[in-house]
Amino acid sequence: MAEAKTKKTIAKAAPVTAAAATTPETKLHRRSMVGLVLSDKMNKTRVVRIERQVKVGMYGKYVTKSSKFKAHDEENRSKAGDLVTIVESRPLSREKRWAVQKILRTASGDVLVKG
Repeated sequence: MAEAKTKKTIAKAAPVTAAAATTPETKLHRRSMVGLVLSDKMNKTRVVRIERQVKVGMYGKYVTKSSKFKAHDEENRSKAGDLVTIVESRPLSREKRWAVQKILRTASGDVLVKG
């Protein structure tokens, strides 16, 4: 009876090929966040502030908390004050684990991406 269980589990496992592991669909599970660019003084690096609201347990009020992340911007397109979407990436330096995916709104107020 134990042999039948092992055969079923082996039959269910699908083989993973190298081509399947490198397809763009595998990158869809990356986390993404929307934040404001605070600094663009470093080359190819942006400091992005992400704000979130956290409920205080004792009083039930919501408090705004923020975190700063360093994100990679290969073409230096984003500037301070822009609203950007950042996504997870491989470690690029000691502190950079995020990359700028797209600019949603510029500092002057121009909307680049609708929706």
